[in-house]
Amino acid sequence: MDLIEMWNQMGWFAKAIAYVLFIMSMISFGVAIERFYTFLQARKQSKLYAPQVAKHLKEGRLKEAVALSQKKEYRYSHLAKVVLAGLNEYQYQAESGGAALSREDMMDTVRRAIQRASALTASDLKRGVAALATIGATAPFVGLLGTVIGIITAFQGIAATGSGGLGSVSAGISEALVETALGLVVAIPAVWFYNYLTGRIEYFNVEMDNSSSELVDYFIKKTA
Repeated sequence: MDLIEMWNQMGWFAKAIAYVLFIMSMISFGVAIERFYTFLQARKQSKLYAPQVAKHLKEGRLKEAVALSQKKEYRYSHLAKVVLAGLNEYQYQAESGGAALSREDMMDTVRRAIQRASALTASDLKRGVAALATIGATAPFVGLLGTVIGIITAFQGIAATGSGGLGSVSAGISEALVETALGLVVAIPAVWFYNYLTGRIEYFNVEMDNSSSELVDYFIKKTA
């Protein structure tokens, strides 16, 4: 039996399971491709952004550093988002409300602004990744559900016709097992994508933490 003949002999429930698995596979690959592109741009743009903003800060040009962080060519950079939040808060406190705050309170305010930006950026980096975990965990069970229903249907057919033997059930069981195979085909890439992307997110989080600490240290030295 070829796949086309097997598909034609499947019941409506088995076909519905196959459609669901196909949709899950498309979602998995769509999320993975979008995240791969986003992470690639984030890494590339941050690599270009970091030395430039470090140069501005070293020379005390805060306005230039802010303008650099706001450029569209760095819109994917996770470092630019975090540094921009710290620079904006520091400038605001220094130019308007800084006189009413002590040096420690001012640094605490800057730290909180950076932490909020880091949390939002981390949440944005994780967008869609949870769907990969869900697909990787549930796709085998969806396929197994189709297999169970297919086997039940095969044995019901045997009971209705009164025929027995391996030959009479092998075709129905093979059709049913295709659903389990489809579930595994969908789940395995999803798990691979999820593990890889999770590792990249952890790497980006470490980079943001390091940049945040360096920026706070810079402000502390500047206000000393």
